[in-house]
Amino acid sequence: MIRNSFTKWFFLLMLSVSVAVSSCQKDSEVKDIDEAKTTASKDSVSAVNIINTPGNFLAGKGTLKVTIEDSTYTFDAVKDSIAFINVHDGDSKYFGITAINKAHNMSFGISSSGLATVKTTSDVAGSQFLFKIDDKKPLLQYTLTKYASQQDFGKIDMADYNHDSMIAKGTFFTFLAKDDKSDSPFYRVEGSFELQLK
Repeated sequence: MIRNSFTKWFFLLMLSVSVAVSSCQKDSEVKDIDEAKTTASKDSVSAVNIINTPGNFLAGKGTLKVTIEDSTYTFDAVKDSIAFINVHDGDSKYFGITAINKAHNMSFGISSSGLATVKTTSDVAGSQFLFKIDDKKPLLQYTLTKYASQQDFGKIDMADYNHDSMIAKGTFFTFLAKDDKSDSPFYRVEGSFELQLK
């Protein structure tokens, strides 16, 4: 149980690190492009010359939508950083989507155990949603908690994966709490993603 919990948190940490790195890379490359006054119209992936490692993709086009407590938040790959990653930890395999907006005040990640494949439904292994409304209010965090009594933390439905320029397309739902207390209420989080290379 402890190893399984560690693996889930390790994967979420890896998701966060990868999106932060890709976000910074995307921002710095965009600045370089602006400085060079490139006039050609290019998608963001081509413009920043990102070389994807096998199974890991930085979206250049598409959206990730997250709905929680009657509000919908949208990440747009043209301006925000959205990554689809695969992680192998020994015999364990995980995949997930992680995103951070251009202003760096909102991020979301969701993961599942196993391999990403077309037309499959998989169990959610971890998820976290962070955002800051303004400088005067503290960071708001929704996360999977160790006090969840249910074994079903949600599902990721993959409709399309790694086909032509399509990275991944599908829907998901999960249950997140605002803090890690035993009596914290859970909120159903629903979303969709359609991520493309260009």
